[in-house]
Amino acid sequence: MTQFFQIHPENPQKRLIDQAVAIIRSGGVIAYPTDSGYALGCHLGEKKAIEKIKWLRSLDDRHNFTLVCSDLSEISTYAKFDNVVFRMLKNHTPGPYTFILNATSEVPRLLLHPKRRSIGVRVPDHRITLALLEALGSPLMSVTLIPVDEALPLTDPEDIRERFGAHLDLIIDGGACSLEPTTVVDLREQPPTIVREGRGDPSPFIG
Repeated sequence: MTQFFQIHPENPQKRLIDQAVAIIRSGGVIAYPTDSGYALGCHLGEKKAIEKIKWLRSLDDRHNFTLVCSDLSEISTYAKFDNVVFRMLKNHTPGPYTFILNATSEVPRLLLHPKRRSIGVRVPDHRITLALLEALGSPLMSVTLIPVDEALPLTDPEDIRERFGAHLDLIIDGGACSLEPTTVVDLREQPPTIVREGRGDPSPFIG
């Protein structure tokens, strides 16, 4: 049965955050709020949970998964970057951006693109997400909750419960989120490539 937690978006209740983290650690799939729509998340390396997320979103092996991280130092464990890219990351995290970078050996193989060892990383500017990450002590494997054949992420937790509740272990109601997904920027080469324009301003990475 799906659990449904109402967590305060500015002052997340520690008791509920700890319960959510226990569900994640036990292999659960959760829907949770971010600074750019709701997302699906699970513990890093939980194969069954990752396969369920792929099924829910109809994703193939070529999809770039995202590691939602608490800060830049955590990103550096899972992605490779030089000083130029470090400055870009520092200037735009936390925020509504997903960055494509070359993965380190710490990233489980099942998360990697089959032809290129790349991974998406991001640090969201959302207190519930950051509280989850702090309590978990590791990144969340995550994808934006965009239903199949739709263009925008879901923003209403009641809508998520109605449409996906039967397949999720937990839905976190943190209130309404932004309607736009993240802006996705490929930083593996310079100049950067804008993969998707979303909530984050792409202009700092162009030209």
